[in-house]
Amino acid sequence: MAGELSIIAITLAAAALSALAQYLFKRNVGEFQFSLGHVAGMLRNGRMLAGICLYAASFGLYIYALHESPVLSFVYPVFASTFVFVLLISKYYLNERINGVRALGMLLIVLGITLVALAPPM
Repeated sequence: MAGELSIIAITLAAAALSALAQYLFKRNVGEFQFSLGHVAGMLRNGRMLAGICLYAASFGLYIYALHESPVLSFVYPVFASTFVFVLLISKYYLNERINGVRALGMLLIVLGITLVALAPPM
């Protein structure tokens, strides 16, 4: 069984991969239509396929972290770091503005993740 630090690292890696997948989806989705032809066309886009592969890798790491951890309430809050990764990617790669309220929200998420990671499991 992996130690807590390993589980945290695996879960953070899963969250980062998920955030990168979201970035690729956002950059490459274009004008979306709910049609089989449009979805098939998106699947021919290499960057969309890369996003799907990153999402699948994220899922695999997350499932492994769940397997290795004795408690869901430890792993899932750490996976919430996806919100932080998405915010950083949005700011630096999509040039989105981050106001004080959103920054405070992200700080609270980081604080919550840290508290959950430091708390002894039940």
